[in-house]
Amino acid sequence: MSGGRGARIALAAAVVAAVAVTAVVVLRPGDDGTPGARPPAAATSGPAAATGSPGAAPPTPSTPVTPSATEEDATILLDQLNGIDLPIPQGWSKAEIGIDQAPTMVTIGDAQCPNSTRLCKPGRVLSRTLTSTATTHRAMAEQDVVDAAEQMYGEDGLGNQHYGGVTGHTVVAARQAVVAGRTGYLVRWRVTTGKGPGGYVQSLVFPSPNGVEQPVTVRFAFDAGPDGPPLALMDRIARGIRPIGSATGGGVGSSLAPGGTR
Repeated sequence: MSGGRGARIALAAAVVAAVAVTAVVVLRPGDDGTPGARPPAAATSGPAAATGSPGAAPPTPSTPVTPSATEEDATILLDQLNGIDLPIPQGWSKAEIGIDQAPTMVTIGDAQCPNSTRLCKPGRVLSRTLTSTATTHRAMAEQDVVDAAEQMYGEDGLGNQHYGGVTGHTVVAARQAVVAGRTGYLVRWRVTTGKGPGGYVQSLVFPSPNGVEQPVTVRFAFDAGPDGPPLALMDRIARGIRPIGSATGGGVGSSLAPGGTR
């Protein structure tokens, strides 16, 4: 009898011990001894802001996002689409509104338009992607200079002819050119206009250095006469064109640093 009673007591003690162990595993009391005082492990994986006061502003990045130095540089005209930048000479600035929405730089001073009451910029340079059916850069430049002359000295989008329209031209240069390390071609015209001394228009076509081989045209327009920039500046700007991020001038053997003097 006593032996059976002892066995039952031992069995009951074992059951109680097992229940106690199970309670410890399931309840996981916190440091203060109360069940559930310790938060679930998943709660510790949230953002650090969870430890702050409710409604606190999220942390700000340690390094503010700012435009690159090239974008802010007043001596550089950036053509992000085509992967190049152009040196802006002294006496020039970036145009607030580009010609045909293309990256454009213009002379700072104005001059009276020969055939209207408006003021014209004696020097204009723009960079844009070129769409052409021609198969060589020479043919592309020969075609593009026609459009460039009309764009710069012909009729604008509102039907105005500030120079009296293009009445004729003479080819003054046509040659191979190395731009941003790529071989292209340039064609330069001496343009005569209905009013005023006319000007010089140049189309410089070359493959983009960004790896897609898309043709790029840089169009120049320098008014003739005393208000226009020196013609040699066209070559200086061309020699200073470089791939974005390049530490040196783009043209092979170029000695012109971006922002150099005229």
